[in-house]
Order: sequence, then C-alpha cells, then structure tokens
Amino acid sequence: GVGKTTTLAKIAATMTLRDEIRVGLVTADTYRIAAVDQLRTYADILGLQLEVASGPAEMRAALERCRDLDAVLIDTPGRSQNDADRIADLRALIDAARPHETHLVLSGTAAERVLLREAEAFSTLGPDRVVLTKLDEAVTFGMLVSVVRRIGRRISWVTTGQEVPTDVERATSERLANLMLGEPVKS
Repeated sequence: GVGKTTTLAKIAATMTLRDEIRVGLVTADTYRIAAVDQLRTYADILGLQLEVASGPAEMRAALERCRDLDAVLIDTPGRSQNDADRIADLRALIDAARPHETHLVLSGTAAERVLLREAEAFSTLGPDRVVLTKLDEAVTFGMLVSVVRRIGRRISWVTTGQEVPTDVERATSERLANLMLGEPVKS
C-alpha cells in the first residue's frame, strides 16, 4: 500500500531512459493478486528483463539470469510490520539476494508513530536507505525528514505522484529543504 511496485517501475524507468543503465527486474511479490502482471507490464513497456522468484532458491536463480545487467531492482512482497513470521520470510529472500542496497519504502501519508514503528520492525532486514512515497499527498515534510533522521538512514528517492516514469526523483538535501520551506511538490 505504500507504492513499492510503482516506485520500483519509476526508478527502473529513470535508470533505463535517463541514465541509460541496463536494468533488470525481479519480483518476489507472488502473493498480491496481479502483482507480477503489473510489473510485467512495466517491464514490457521499458524492454526490461523480468524474473519471478517465489522463494530464496528462485531468487538466487533469477539473479544469476540477470548477471550481465548493470542493475537489478527487486520488488518484495508487502508485509505488515506486525507480522514477525512474514518479516522472517522476507529476511530469507533478502539473504538469498545479497543486495548492494536495501531501501525501506515509507509513505509520506502515514503518521510519525506509524513510520517509526515500521522502521523499527523492518530494521532487522538491514535497510540502508529510505524511499519516501506519496509526497504529493503528504500534509507536512518536516516530520518525514525528522523520522528519517531518527532512524539513521539516507533518503534515496522520493515520489511525487502516480505517473510512471515522471513522478520520481533522487532525493537531494536541496530539494528536501525546499519542500520543507513550502516549495510545491510538482513544478
């Protein structure tokens, strides 16, 4: 519900179209109805390789098939911060993938207490960056930056709407400061 799959598609499009990086996608979200189809549609439009991994062994095999690409983005299934068993399953997928970076996706529409609880619950997965989604729906930005500061991770990307590929940008301190000072999310 925070926009992980759509955000992944936006980032893949940015890397492919703007940065000219050869990107592959792996989805482990085989639980949500039509999740694979959603990502397959984006992959087809962008001409990207898409692999499906329903468990750790499949994850390793999928990544092996993507070994000649410059970057591989992995879409994980959504999990409740209150479901320790499902978070442990997610840990097994991440351990199998051995990613260079792990991004925790947080919604700009959630309350501070919820964001901190999510960050605490998912900290066992070792996220080293944060993606803030739905900034176009956020009421305030200062609280979001404060939350990220409290959890001690850098903001890597922000999303500013639902349009793929345009409504995503790399987070910069200047952009975040301007948002806190009242700059419109969309120019």
